[in-house]
Amino acid sequence: MDTSPDFTAYEAKSSAFAALRAEIFPENKRMLFEVLASAGISTVVVEFDGCGDSGQIESVSGFTADNEEIALPSAPVEMREVIFDDLTISLVTRTPHEIIEAMAYDFLEQTHSGWEDGDGAFGQFTFAVADHSITLEFNERYVDSNYHQHEF
Repeated sequence: MDTSPDFTAYEAKSSAFAALRAEIFPENKRMLFEVLASAGISTVVVEFDGCGDSGQIESVSGFTADNEEIALPSAPVEMREVIFDDLTISLVTRTPHEIIEAMAYDFLEQTHSGWEDGDGAFGQFTFAVADHSITLEFNERYVDSNYHQHEF
């Protein structure tokens, strides 16, 4: 009996998961930015850092239009989330901080999977409330080596 993993089935499930996540993202993003705007938040900056097979969000900070730090709202809000196991969409309740952190981890997985491995990476996301944009500034670390051999 073959007990090897079925990579084709896993890839198909991963593709379906990504499609569902893309489908619900615009509404979740709109809802998040509305909550942030109603709290007087102009920008949210998320800093992350990782290396050696470990990575984490270092901080999630909100700022007013005058660039003064302001606390994120603490009241939970409903959003949609895709459940990978059965590819269903469910309503979950999360704080804006939890939503922003989950989005940041999802974006890192989508754009730079393994960002925390080896020498790792660091950077920040900027959530600009006025134009509903999310920008990732990503810095990848690596060790470089230059070999030279000379015979005389």
